[in-house]
Amino acid sequence: MADYYDLLGVSRDADADTLKRAYRRLARQYHPDINKDPGAEDRFKEIGRAYEVLSDPQTRARYDQFGEAGLGGGGGMPDMGDMGGFADLFETFFSGFGGAAGAGGGARRRGPRQGDDLRLDLTISFSEAIFGQEKEVQVRHLETCNTCSGSGSKAGSGPTTCGTCGGAGQVRRATRTPFGSFTQVAACPSCEGTGQVIADPCGACGGQGLQQVRKKLRLNIPAGVDSGTRLRVAGEGNAGQRGGPAGDLYVFLSVQPHPSLRRDGTTIHSEVTVNYLQAILGDTIEVETVDGPEKLEIPAGTQPGATLTLAGKGVPKLGNPVARGNHQIAVKVQLPTKLNAEELELLEQLAGHHTARGHKHPHKSGLFGGLFGHRD
Repeated sequence: MADYYDLLGVSRDADADTLKRAYRRLARQYHPDINKDPGAEDRFKEIGRAYEVLSDPQTRARYDQFGEAGLGGGGGMPDMGDMGGFADLFETFFSGFGGAAGAGGGARRRGPRQGDDLRLDLTISFSEAIFGQEKEVQVRHLETCNTCSGSGSKAGSGPTTCGTCGGAGQVRRATRTPFGSFTQVAACPSCEGTGQVIADPCGACGGQGLQQVRKKLRLNIPAGVDSGTRLRVAGEGNAGQRGGPAGDLYVFLSVQPHPSLRRDGTTIHSEVTVNYLQAILGDTIEVETVDGPEKLEIPAGTQPGATLTLAGKGVPKLGNPVARGNHQIAVKVQLPTKLNAEELELLEQLAGHHTARGHKHPHKSGLFGGLFGHRD
């Protein structure tokens, strides 16, 4: 999906009038009753969607901050794609852009409205992602005003009938155009389709019935999460209006990298360096894992680049923490760059002994044969 500002051909700081003019021009250009070119109808739908988002200050703010991901909640945006005929087109032009048009437009706004979903980006450590953690987070969201209990009115008062629409929640307007006269029905701009207005607004919430508060939440991060994991906390988004249900809080996780361990799904990867004698003769060394230091057996004759596995020391499977992946360790062999005379003499004796026998000694196989050029 293209950027909504690019679709309308406006800058990101465009005001409401600029947005409206851009939308009118493009809607006329791409309306399917006028433009029969392939793709014109899809373009018309995209333009309508872009204007619906950017013409509303709240949805525009979410889009500016999060892109289309920020529009997933709040009940979704209206689909303007199914506009048929010139009456619908001009109704869109002159209805105030954003009011629900048609006979049922006002009624849709009368009842409870669900609150918007919210997004929280949270960075956690590598260990917290592996084993899970309960974390305390703070969110700012809208809650029902305690002073007016969500009514928006001061104590002892209440909503009154809207003088603009007479309580109908709708207004009708006749529009004369070059294509004829059209009668439009739209949500009342004064009461937003409710049929009532707040005559004496609550001082705490300004008549909105909602207040923004900062709230602490205990968030349970399950074992095995990874960057991009999305956690849903039901009912912790913005409170709904007129008694509507609250939206949800979506927590998007980002995991900090580990200095020496790398994760691939449920598998942990790391590297260890041993000297050539450890590779030839074998050894038991200590390596770092997500569970802390662990013993790792280096088998005799381990080849450079070999991979050794610590079973069950990887990442727990998300949703089934009992099942864990493995820890795979790549072995690097460090060869000496300088030898003193005594070391060189001993290695030459070993090389001669190895060649003379014509086969590999159990403790001198693999790397040892490679060092001295022997091949079976």
